[in-house]
Amino acid sequence: MLKKYADIIIDISHEEVDKVFQYRIPDKLTDLISVGSPVKIPFGRGNHVRLGYVIEITDKTNYDEDKLKEIVDIDKDGVAISSKLIKLAAWIKENYGSTMINALRTVMPVKKSIKPVTLKDVVLNIDKETAKNHLLEYKRKNAKAKLRLVSELIDTDKLPKNVVTDKLNISPQTLNALVDEGVISIESKAVYRSVTNNSIDNAVDITLNNEQLSIINEFARDIDNGIKKTYLLHGITGSGKTEIYIRAIKKVVCEGKQAIVLIPEIALTYQTVKYFTRYFGDRVTVINSKLSDGEKYDQMLRAKNGEVDVVIGPRSALFTPFERLGLIIIDEEHETSYKSDYPPKYHAREVACKRAELDGASVILGSATPSLESYRRAVLGEYTLWKLDKRAKNNSLATCSIVDMRNELRSGNRSIISKELACDINDRLNKHEQIMLFINKRGFNSCISCRSCGEVIKCPHCDVSLTKHNNRKLICHYCGYQINEPDKCPSCSSRFIGGYGTGTQKVEEEIKNMFPGARTLRMDKDTTSKKNSHENILSSFGNGEADILIGTQMIVKGHDFPRVSLVGIILADLTLFENDYRAGERTFDLLTQAAGRAGRGDISGKVVIQTYQPDNYAIKAAANQNYEEFYSCESSYRMIMHYPPMGNMLVVLMVSKDETLLDETANRLALQINDKYTSDKKLAVIGPAVPVLSRIKDIYRRVIYLKSAYYNKLIEVKDYIELLDINDMTNDEVNLQFDFNPMNMY
Repeated sequence: MLKKYADIIIDISHEEVDKVFQYRIPDKLTDLISVGSPVKIPFGRGNHVRLGYVIEITDKTNYDEDKLKEIVDIDKDGVAISSKLIKLAAWIKENYGSTMINALRTVMPVKKSIKPVTLKDVVLNIDKETAKNHLLEYKRKNAKAKLRLVSELIDTDKLPKNVVTDKLNISPQTLNALVDEGVISIESKAVYRSVTNNSIDNAVDITLNNEQLSIINEFARDIDNGIKKTYLLHGITGSGKTEIYIRAIKKVVCEGKQAIVLIPEIALTYQTVKYFTRYFGDRVTVINSKLSDGEKYDQMLRAKNGEVDVVIGPRSALFTPFERLGLIIIDEEHETSYKSDYPPKYHAREVACKRAELDGASVILGSATPSLESYRRAVLGEYTLWKLDKRAKNNSLATCSIVDMRNELRSGNRSIISKELACDINDRLNKHEQIMLFINKRGFNSCISCRSCGEVIKCPHCDVSLTKHNNRKLICHYCGYQINEPDKCPSCSSRFIGGYGTGTQKVEEEIKNMFPGARTLRMDKDTTSKKNSHENILSSFGNGEADILIGTQMIVKGHDFPRVSLVGIILADLTLFENDYRAGERTFDLLTQAAGRAGRGDISGKVVIQTYQPDNYAIKAAANQNYEEFYSCESSYRMIMHYPPMGNMLVVLMVSKDETLLDETANRLALQINDKYTSDKKLAVIGPAVPVLSRIKDIYRRVIYLKSAYYNKLIEVKDYIELLDINDMTNDEVNLQFDFNPMNMY
């Protein structure tokens, strides 16, 4: 038999073993091991058994075969990875910087196999005449339990085992005895754990308008002609983007293909799944972090086995192991949540395009406020631009009013609710219409500080102030540290200590005081920590069980409530002056998306934007729902500063518990980069610098910024840094991460 060898990546997250190791495949496993198989292998001097993944199989080796170790076994609890996802992981490693094993883990939505849920039935194993003879025997022997069970089975042939044990009160001993007699048998069948509501509404027959029809016809022609590309669907809020998604998926499903639909927030899952099941029934499933390991495993298995056509979920759903992937849709593609916060810090948009290339699939990016990156690519012709300029129901966009909160203060109104917004809320309550109030800050107060000495109460583990919640708890939103609110300043003992700023809880309290008869719901991270909490809050509001929904950005993304006629944006400035070059874009996106929640039904809508910066270009463009106006201003600013997408940036983040060692390492690394690229005009090196958040969870942070017009130049620098023996100099006490074109500054 021809010898076989496996190239294996060891499941250890360490740079020193971030390479391929070759092992012999024993004859007994030759037919069982394939690319992607999880295997057990002896590793290191002590031959400790480790887990690894086969990334290639060959019949040749460049090593002395006698020195090659042999694979021990296949890991029965492990999950295999498809060859296409292995190629995708290699691309992620190269383009975003990480170990190969971390990249492999990224493309594995589940890491281990889970035992299936089994349903057991008790089945009559003999014909009914014979069973009746047994009844006579049981009656004579006074075997009441056997008599009871067999009597039932004569009528029904089969009963669920839980009914037999619970309702008929049959003991395991009785069941075993009947099995031994050959009277009954117990059948087991595996079933999938359910993750969606089993009730399915009837599909609504929607007539497309001319804009929608033109887009869908173009997509269908491309599919028929074998053309696979990326489309940017730029449609105003309420323009019917979801219906485009539905028709596009129908087309690829008819071609025998499958589709992935990415959504930015778990909060959107409920409405999205409900809508999609109207058209695809139980061929739709969902994958997200709220699922148990077993639920997630079952849905991945259904997808792999071709038992579903559509998977809906946030970023991780991109790696669903479809065998016949035909379409990837990224809804609200501008959202920052599509960028991973953990290494490898990939962006789902770029990875989706790469996966589509590997699978021969199409990509649709949809948004009312496209990211500058996507819109620029569409302008340059790299993406096909589709536009929807009219609302699907031909209803007009909500009217928008900008309230200057400086004038409110001058007029004596110190409430967080302006007079105009209060008047509008009262009017809508009287008309029994619904209201949404958006503030991008949870909690009660932004921070607690002393009026006497100026001391701000900060987290002892992170370089941030604690946020006050209305249960008199001060909480760190980074590490979860919390204390009771002090009655006096811990620094100077002054009693003049209190909260500044506002959050969702404070808005809720203010609304309850101003409108005691109003029914309110609050939706933020604090109220949605439990399973199904997103669905429960949204369904309650959608069913009219509340008049006012107060929340953070999770309430303004993609929801469709036809009775919402008023949207109030409490502090439009919260994101405007963040230490981030994307602050203007983020503000415009949030305000435009929030404004788009009003007037989506038959009732006309109004939006009230409360701000201290009424003349800011992002706020004015959002009020006018004018994306082109915003894009023109923002892209000019990015061009001047060489910020993405007009340039490219790489952040090298270094973290350590030892601040002194961290500074030494950061300075040494910056010096080596500068020495290597001192004459390279294509690269700018900035730092090392102390980021705004210099410490999180007692871990200190330093950054080096690298800027270049050429993305490949930054990859080259990343590769050079990976070759440097930084950890050898620091005894593994400094961890290094890469972030290309960051969505949030450090």
